[in-house]
Amino acid sequence: MALDESTTNDEVFEDGGVKFLVEKTLFEKVKPIAVDFITTPRGGGFKLASSLSKESACGSSCSSC
Repeated sequence: MALDESTTNDEVFEDGGVKFLVEKTLFEKVKPIAVDFITTPRGGGFKLASSLSKESACGSSCSSC
């Protein structure tokens, strides 16, 4: 997550007075996206959930993963 200005390459959403920007090609890969603010004993922060599947740490080019 980062603070940014929207461009023509972004999908723009607003919820509760907060504007969210997602690059259009990334959005097509990850939609739907859920953004929640959570509080845990270690502190608070944003939790993002999407349909994007997790890949190995070295990507698809690593044969030993």
